[in-house]
Amino acid sequence: MKTVVLTGGGTAGHCTPNVALIPYLEKYFDKTVYIGSEKGIERDIVKNLNIPYYKIPTAKLERKFTPRNLAIPVKLVSGVYKARKILKKIDPSVVFSKGGYVSLPVVIAAKSLKIPVVSHESDLSVGLANKIASRFSDVTLTAFRKTAGEIKNGRYVGTPIRVELYKKRDKNAVLKKLGLDKNKKTVLVTGGSQGADSINRAVADSLDALTEKYNVILVCGKGKSTGKTAKNFYETEYAEDMGELMAAADACVSRAGANTLMELISLGMPTVAIPLPKGNSRGDQEENAAYLKRKKLITVLEESRLSGVNLLKKLETLEKNRDEIRERCLAADLKSGAEKIAEIIASYALKTHNDNVPIKKSFKTN
Repeated sequence: MKTVVLTGGGTAGHCTPNVALIPYLEKYFDKTVYIGSEKGIERDIVKNLNIPYYKIPTAKLERKFTPRNLAIPVKLVSGVYKARKILKKIDPSVVFSKGGYVSLPVVIAAKSLKIPVVSHESDLSVGLANKIASRFSDVTLTAFRKTAGEIKNGRYVGTPIRVELYKKRDKNAVLKKLGLDKNKKTVLVTGGSQGADSINRAVADSLDALTEKYNVILVCGKGKSTGKTAKNFYETEYAEDMGELMAAADACVSRAGANTLMELISLGMPTVAIPLPKGNSRGDQEENAAYLKRKKLITVLEESRLSGVNLLKKLETLEKNRDEIRERCLAADLKSGAEKIAEIIASYALKTHNDNVPIKKSFKTN
């Protein structure tokens, strides 16, 4: 039985691309297994997918001085030990890592057991976990062409995008379900899987002005409700079916996580990106946003300038240029790399198994 292990987590951005790959991996593997953290969001996402989930100890590096960082080496060793035990039990053909601190113990354990490792970096710049993981990986795939040249074993393939986002939906039926006006343009606002207090506040502060002109769908994050109610306003802590909300939307306001931006661009969605500032992160969202802004695929509103008034101005500008933005996005050749990535994962599985895995000979990874 051919088995693939997926790992990655801490945020949905390190997990949802793995989920996007599952339908494509089923063509090559009999079994898919997920290894994640004990309490991370990946556990909640995977629990509905009917695949085995194994948990390991993990520790996140905090970008400030804190005694918790001193425990990272101990946690890492513990995580590698637990991951080795799990991998020995599962005996996978290959491990695919989507990055984040959750994945590192699994990648190190797999390398020590001579299991092939394929990693993927979504951001324009390589994160710390993937910088380390690339040394233990057979290949590191990238979402941006530029990034592949910065990694010794880098290879550009694109981003795995969830196939359900392309599913045809009845927009008016979704709007009716959410209690929104089918005659208004709809704006989807999301601060990512964990929500964003500053974005939620900007929406709450300008809700009357926003809902006078638009339907507003706010994905606020767990425990971060604005407490607001208004006509033409729908709020939810977490979207079980983000494709449904995207189908209802004419524009989106989002953090600048690479996976989310790539999904929105591939759908031709006019987007206002509000990147998480450096200091609150390693600066990856600012880099992603600046790069895609130069390509004229998104518009950017800096966190320091975020207010209800400025948000409304950005949305009005988007609306004026909607058709032009949509055409540029759809012509940008940033489609899903999921099928290609699944083929590459399967090709590395061949290195440990002699059975005939059906690999397409024509795929290119330039």
